[in-house]
Amino acid sequence: MKKISTLSNGLRIATDFIPHVETVSLGAWFNVGSRYEKQNVNGISHVLEHMAFKGTKSRSALQISETIESVGGYLNAYTSRETTAYYARVLKEHAHLAVDILGDILQNSVFAKEELEKEKKVILQEIGQSQDTPDDVVFDYFQSTCYPNQAMGRSILGPAENVIGFSNNQVKQYMHDHYGTNNMVFAAAGNINHDTLVQMVEDHLSDFPKGEILPKSDAVYEGGDYRKPKELEQTHVVIGFNGKSLNDDRYYTQMVATTMLGGGMSSRLFQEVREKRGLVYTISAFAQAATDSGIFGIYAGTGPEQATELLPVIAEELKKAKSTFTIEELDRAKAQIKASLLMGMESTSHRCERMANHMLFYGKVIEPKTIVKKIDAMDLADIHDYMENMLSSTPTLAALGPIQNVMDYNQFKNLF
Repeated sequence: MKKISTLSNGLRIATDFIPHVETVSLGAWFNVGSRYEKQNVNGISHVLEHMAFKGTKSRSALQISETIESVGGYLNAYTSRETTAYYARVLKEHAHLAVDILGDILQNSVFAKEELEKEKKVILQEIGQSQDTPDDVVFDYFQSTCYPNQAMGRSILGPAENVIGFSNNQVKQYMHDHYGTNNMVFAAAGNINHDTLVQMVEDHLSDFPKGEILPKSDAVYEGGDYRKPKELEQTHVVIGFNGKSLNDDRYYTQMVATTMLGGGMSSRLFQEVREKRGLVYTISAFAQAATDSGIFGIYAGTGPEQATELLPVIAEELKKAKSTFTIEELDRAKAQIKASLLMGMESTSHRCERMANHMLFYGKVIEPKTIVKKIDAMDLADIHDYMENMLSSTPTLAALGPIQNVMDYNQFKNLF
């Protein structure tokens, strides 16, 4: 059972009471991420997230970890392009402790200079690890080619030189400027009463400032070509087209079409490109959606010799998908998405995160049955129309590795 309340300072609190479980997942979500950053501070949202666990006025970094782990709890955070989250999972009897710790790190972090300098080294290792992972790198190239010279196209981690240059006062000021109840939701899912949580949050976060609602730059899909040669065993390729945003009526149509094309071993791309032709080990379709923009994409890793054949085969499958999907494929994709949605509802962490994101993006929580109803209402004409519309946009092509056999961009573009 879901309930929503708002404190006098504007902080929204959402709960999903699940009486048969023994745990609670809870946390604070903010509309703050890399797309809100200017280029000269790209990466600061992620640095701030790291620094939140490095000590408060009353707890050292070790004490924060020891306190939550002494009751068997789990504490973590993440940064995305549109959100930053600080969350915990604990046994139901320790929910008050989790709220206390989260309230402490959000209001009393000291951002000690020496801790920041140590954490910079950790983040630089994280950046280095990502740069040594080809599929991470090619997706960064892909993102920046979809959204060139835009905040939405930049890396979440930011460039190393930015991370090295951040000062503790700069990070502290960024938190002051960007964190407020106007762009915040505190959510909990599990065995906790709504009024009980409201009182806990009131006790620990009633003085949290409202803050300013900062404007975000528009995300405008452009598309194009980026390829970089590198000595690797495989050629990593990502292609994409303009997709649908979270707020588009065709967002769920996009999900179904994506699943039909590359969402499992029975999907068209998997069957044609891997099973029949043996061109890849990995191929998948994905839909990436933000509040105001979206991308439909396909990732594949192939051998240098097979790269010649790969893009024409994918293009042919995409073109066929404008008119040849079957009702059996549609029903199978619908079943996959509905099952994934409902299976996710068995996790308190998933339910908590889903509820928080819905509150930030939509201002309300959309019930699974509402989504299932939308999915059930789709027919083949909806899918074919989506494919026709999507493939009329400018394609994006990003490639990394031995790229000498990857089709020329203009040739690829002309296939559509």
